[in-house]
Amino acid sequence: MPDLSAGLALLTSPAILFFFIGAAAAFARSDLAIPEPVSKALSLYLMLAIGFKGGVEARDAGLNGDFLVAGAIGIALSALMPLLAFVILKRIQRLDRPTICALAATYGSVSVVTFAAGQQHLAAVGLTSGGYMAAVLALMETPAILTALLLLNGAGRGEPGRRRTILKEVFVGAATVMLLGSFIVGLVSGQAGMARLEVFVGPLFQGALCFFLLDIGLIAARRLMEGGRKLSAGVVAFALGFPLVSAGIALGLSRLAGLEVGNAALLTILAGSASYIAVPAAMRLAAPKADTGVFVTASLAITFPFNLTIGIALYTAAAAWLWR
Repeated sequence: MPDLSAGLALLTSPAILFFFIGAAAAFARSDLAIPEPVSKALSLYLMLAIGFKGGVEARDAGLNGDFLVAGAIGIALSALMPLLAFVILKRIQRLDRPTICALAATYGSVSVVTFAAGQQHLAAVGLTSGGYMAAVLALMETPAILTALLLLNGAGRGEPGRRRTILKEVFVGAATVMLLGSFIVGLVSGQAGMARLEVFVGPLFQGALCFFLLDIGLIAARRLMEGGRKLSAGVVAFALGFPLVSAGIALGLSRLAGLEVGNAALLTILAGSASYIAVPAAMRLAAPKADTGVFVTASLAITFPFNLTIGIALYTAAAAWLWR
């Protein structure tokens, strides 16, 4: 059974409460807004802190077989789950191909902020995960986008020049460079580097996360008010149900592979998340006709709040129950 006290602790944490404050402000038609450059800077900061701390912890623990196993599972899930999403969406909803592919990529890729919230929840319930999970996070962002590009272009359709531009954006985009780059810096510098950046990537992280989630709450609620009418019952059901399917598969694979409970829980949280940063950036180039009112609103206004309120605690409790 889910741990209700752990779920309540997650819901009453400052970061999650700020998300609700942002959503409430948007629904109340407040003029509260976070400037886009500030929001982008906060995103980059969160990725830097997550990657750097992960690299330091990975160096302390040593990059062992668990990292290779978790990375392999993560890459496989990111590459293959869009195929399942594509099949389901074609059956349950009449959407154009670009929008279906964008949705498939969205729910195959991952959310950095959900990962950060998951880390905080694991710490609150006394579970630990390997620092290398930050690298697994980075590895899971791009395969889903590549799979979606293959589905979008079909049998060789699409402009070669555009495809090359998209691939470049995927592999050297801000999220990928910041996550992997900061992970490498942390891995190389270790505790000596952490001693210099401890305040920057430690105490300041919680405040930045609160500020960022306030902004996300504003955006999610406004997206829902603006694009909610485009979300059919089928899309809403997919946005709530598919993360549970992905998380269930990840949890089962983690159990079979013998991952430690904390790593399995975090991998499951990642699998149950949906991208609203990397995928929209890629789809802007790859599928300009894809309806952002559908795939961005689904991930940001439905799946993300679901994970914050129910999903993270549920996945963690399921992992703890299976590993008991």
